[in-house]
Amino acid sequence: MTYAYSGEGSLDYYPCQYGASKLVFRGPKKGFARPYIAAIGGTETYGKFVQNPFAKVLEEIGGRGVVNLGLMNAGPDVFLNAPEVLEIASGAVLTVVQVVGAQNLSNRYYTVHPRRNDRFLRASPELQNLYPEVDFSEFHFTRHMLQSLFQASPHRFVKVAAALQATWAQRMAQLLRAVKSPTLLLWMGDSPPKQAAVAVSPYDATVLVNAGMIEALRSQVTAYLEVVLSHDAIAEGVGNMSFGPMERICAANVPGPIAHREVAIAIANALPRLTSA
Repeated sequence: MTYAYSGEGSLDYYPCQYGASKLVFRGPKKGFARPYIAAIGGTETYGKFVQNPFAKVLEEIGGRGVVNLGLMNAGPDVFLNAPEVLEIASGAVLTVVQVVGAQNLSNRYYTVHPRRNDRFLRASPELQNLYPEVDFSEFHFTRHMLQSLFQASPHRFVKVAAALQATWAQRMAQLLRAVKSPTLLLWMGDSPPKQAAVAVSPYDATVLVNAGMIEALRSQVTAYLEVVLSHDAIAEGVGNMSFGPMERICAANVPGPIAHREVAIAIANALPRLTSA
């Protein structure tokens, strides 16, 4: 599901664009006159409902400008189709690449919107044949669609999961190769990545991504950082978040201020061995 509603109590995200790209990022807009860090990722990197996302906190404690290139519900596809973003990331002294879920990318079974990757566009004939009882015209978002397929047949869903995982591995590797700066692959979550045998549910926060998939990317990055949130971060709830009257449920499903600060501190602690500029 996407979170687009903005009402009383919502933050001003200072939306901005870079170059000719149609993508809208969280601002304020940054310049590139001095050495900077770039952060690529999804909803967590964007910092929905949080006054100070980890990119901003990292800028405050790390002594460098940080360009927040997080996008709501992004998969790797949106960045691979955005040369301006790849150019900004390649010019950084370090690019943090968040591990995002495997649901929001085009694959052999379905197609997603090229910019709003959580938007389900169409099912392939192969997927329609695999689930002939499902009316795919009812779906607008990838996660809802995958959860419905899982409920219809967990056994058949294994085929869909395998295809998504293989596509994710390919696209993430492609994205990491496209970024020419040193890269820090970031996992942030309530728990470490699951093992392959249990990472086949579309209900996990980082959908269908397992420890083996991440391990396979390790040779393509400068470093890997796994930030498992503390009990305080998990238990914080929405009390310190800013959202409109219809956004409470959405806010409860994303990291809060404590979580973002923990991630920023972990990255800052790793900076001395990752940057020399």
